[in-house]
Amino acid sequence: MKLVFAGTPEVAVPALDALISSGRHEVAAVVTRPDAPAGRGRRLVASPVAERAEEAGIEVLKPVKPRDEEFLARLREIAPDCCPVVAYGALLPRVALDVPVHGWVNLHFSLLPAWRGAAPVQHSIMAGDEITGASTFLIEEGLDSGPVYGTVTEEIRSTDTSGDLLTRLAFAGSGLLAATMDGIEDGTLKAVPQPADGISLAPKISVEDAHVDWTAPALRVDRVVRGCTPAPGSWTVFRGERLKLIQVAPVIDRADLAPGELAVGKNSVHVGTGSYAVELLWVQAQGKKPMRAADWARGVRIASGERVGA
Repeated sequence: MKLVFAGTPEVAVPALDALISSGRHEVAAVVTRPDAPAGRGRRLVASPVAERAEEAGIEVLKPVKPRDEEFLARLREIAPDCCPVVAYGALLPRVALDVPVHGWVNLHFSLLPAWRGAAPVQHSIMAGDEITGASTFLIEEGLDSGPVYGTVTEEIRSTDTSGDLLTRLAFAGSGLLAATMDGIEDGTLKAVPQPADGISLAPKISVEDAHVDWTAPALRVDRVVRGCTPAPGSWTVFRGERLKLIQVAPVIDRADLAPGELAVGKNSVHVGTGSYAVELLWVQAQGKKPMRAADWARGVRIASGERVGA
């Protein structure tokens, strides 16, 4: 088939690579978000998908909005059979959805209908799910509600951050998306409507969502930290300033600390929660680089009874 691939961040690159290297389909063009300011100089930088497409000599389209007439005219001119999508980052209007014969097929990082929305991986970790996966589905105008072509499953490990899990799903999902394109082309794959039961939503994680509540149980604190790493980054407050929490570990045999209360050992920093304590392993103070929590604690000289949080 002739394909137009839509995607923007690094997590979409494995799927683009899989389609380029499949040898079965032609990636005629790539659609991605416009160049965005990055770094201290805030200079405009192309998306990872745009950079990969340019390396491969593939035409890159960067509409400000996918309903822009110039973009739609070029899409019609290319006349793709199908448009695979991975984390494109913009809503597709009906006028664009109608262009390819086989529609737009999205690779979504959850087992639909669970975790429809922008942050499925973060929410699955924060909810304590043991299994997740990726799904390919036909895009409709509803939120991730279209019929599903296929899925792959992935175990959520007890130490997984959203970054760890998303990386594994990106590579597992790339094979799923390529296989979905093959099945659509040869007519062996039909999309199946999603069940009405089991729907859950995964909206974008806000900075406030990443604010750790120390009255919550230790397992919940651990899940929030892992689910919000690397972005947007979980945090608490210490001496009136934000302290980013990069890695913690539950300590099930210590329950003598009040929520938020700090206890500093020779090479450890424990914090009380609503159940048992967690150990701070890696933190980042405002204006500082990430460091081991024990080194941070020595530097700030934590007094007996001091707390983190409100």
